Amino acid sequence: MTIRTIIVDDEPLARRGLELRLQHAPDIEIVRQCANGREAIASIAHDAPDLMFLDIQMPGVSGLEVVAQVPQESMPMVVFVTAFDRFAINAFEAHALDYLLKPVDDERLARALDRVRAQWQQKQAAAQREQLMALLADLTGKGEIATDAFAPASHAATSAPRRYATLLPIRSGRETLRLDVSTIDWIDAAGDYMCLHAAGATHVLRATMKELEDMLDPFVFQRVHRSTIVNLARVRSLRPHLNGECFLKLQSGQEIKLSRSFRDKVEMLLDRSGIAPKTA
Repeated sequence: MTIRTIIVDDEPLARRGLELRLQHAPDIEIVRQCANGREAIASIAHDAPDLMFLDIQMPGVSGLEVVAQVPQESMPMVVFVTAFDRFAINAFEAHALDYLLKPVDDERLARALDRVRAQWQQKQAAAQREQLMALLADLTGKGEIATDAFAPASHAATSAPRRYATLLPIRSGRETLRLDVSTIDWIDAAGDYMCLHAAGATHVLRATMKELEDMLDPFVFQRVHRSTIVNLARVRSLRPHLNGECFLKLQSGQEIKLSRSFRDKVEMLLDRSGIAPKTA
């Protein structure tokens, strides 16, 4: 079987050079080449590759932003291609993530492919997502929920209805961002980190799924997968899959897998809220 691969780099000569080198690996099938991060995200959703060679430094959506925006269940194995300095290389090595330095060396590429084959055989792409998020947190910074600034109204001695957060306080260093929860499209978990995707930005937090579920209205923010929460108000359509699963298409264009175990509850809440998205 072949390892379906995409190459992501904004430099055409770099893509072509890597393509020529990979032609000597008979088990590597290049299914697409992407010139920027947005093309990469679309290709991952459409082509479902097993492996991605990903340039870090691209204009617009960078390689790190691609990592942040891909749902855990869709993340392929990643080999970074970079001209980064020693600090970043140390970070890659600390998280056991493979990388190639530009210009790409044939012997180094062969070693990277050996690691890819071992990972692929062991089906470790999902586990690598946790390593990727830890790297992202180290390189770009991470926030945390400022619990001392968060004071939701709890159940009173009477049976007053519970009120959920409308603003989520995210502390990063000395600054606290008060994020309007209505702008959140979806949230996914990877190890000790959560990624909040809101208004075109991704906020990496050291938090748990349960902490966020306790703060957010479950009639609006619903678990749709073991590691994913979606803002139901952002759902545009449902796309059924042959194996009984569905994909939720959000207003942003992002597609999120809806697992069979969550489907009935999500569809009921969509109908109850009046959203009732059409089936794509």
